[in-house]
Amino acid sequence: MRPPLLEGFSFPVLLADIGGTNARFAVVESAVAPFRDLGRTATVDHADPIAAIEAFVLPRLDAAPRSAVLAVAAPIEGEAIPFTNNHWLLEPARLRAAFDLDAVVVVNDFEAQALALPHLDPDDLVVLGEGRARPDATMAVVGPGTGLGVGLLVHARGAWIPVPGEGGHVDFAPRGDREAAIVAAVARAEVAAGRDGRVSAETVLAGPGLARVHRAILEIDGQPARDLDPAGVTAAFEAGEPAAVETMGFFVAALGRVCGDVALLSLPHGGVFLAGGIPPRVPGLLADGRFRAAFEDKWPYHDMMRGFATSVVVHPLPAFVGLAAFARSPGSHAVALDGRAWTAAGRLVEARG
Repeated sequence: MRPPLLEGFSFPVLLADIGGTNARFAVVESAVAPFRDLGRTATVDHADPIAAIEAFVLPRLDAAPRSAVLAVAAPIEGEAIPFTNNHWLLEPARLRAAFDLDAVVVVNDFEAQALALPHLDPDDLVVLGEGRARPDATMAVVGPGTGLGVGLLVHARGAWIPVPGEGGHVDFAPRGDREAAIVAAVARAEVAAGRDGRVSAETVLAGPGLARVHRAILEIDGQPARDLDPAGVTAAFEAGEPAAVETMGFFVAALGRVCGDVALLSLPHGGVFLAGGIPPRVPGLLADGRFRAAFEDKWPYHDMMRGFATSVVVHPLPAFVGLAAFARSPGSHAVALDGRAWTAAGRLVEARG
């Protein structure tokens, strides 16, 4: 027997977008209210999400939340959710009890990004290329930041259905001798750091990936090592340092190919959207033609790829656009709740068998 799913949320609804470096919070105070941004706090400053809410969120609220919808940069399995890129452990049942909430729903961070896509305005986007988006068609979002997120949004039976995943962890395939040498150097460095040497898309395209690729280029060119962080790489790029210029060129082309792979898997006639921490900072670099050329270079499907729209999301808080739309109208946003919603009756799990 299938347990009842949530028909709606009790307001106010606390929203959270928890990444590897920062946790950002917002609140939706009614079914017709826009979200109100509460700001962000560094994850290293708090022991866990409960501590962050107690210290950072509650003093900023006019009324105690009655529900919560949390987007997390981690797979959602079981009663305790560890994060991929920070030390936090999220225990939704304990969080619900700590704040006496009617319900807590946890979604993947790129589900939240995907849920935002139909609700973005033209001013929230920088269009790349000549592709055309169809209304009410499948959309995809790819976001390099601290990690590399991938999400899909399918429209069916009058509802938007987000499809979570961990697509940023697919294997990265270099093209050409130069890219192969860079990826091999990255793999050697990963082994030296005690990891298995597997190079995923996230390994080279997330923020730390910029630093890995930059170090690899210096190594294979016999240049003195520079241990730059991602911000240092982008600063070196702006200063014209050759290895950093090549790093950012690698990033643009590799991101185009990975986005093209996502498009081949999902046929996103509603468009492919670039989000995360990096693309909104470099829209001009992504618009110079190299991203789009790599995206379309998928023989024998060049013509099909040319038709897909691509855009950079420049809205400052797209995850909250998606979470707020779901909180206000859960019936038109068919988020899977099986195993990912907690109420006073416990965790919602569909009966199977």
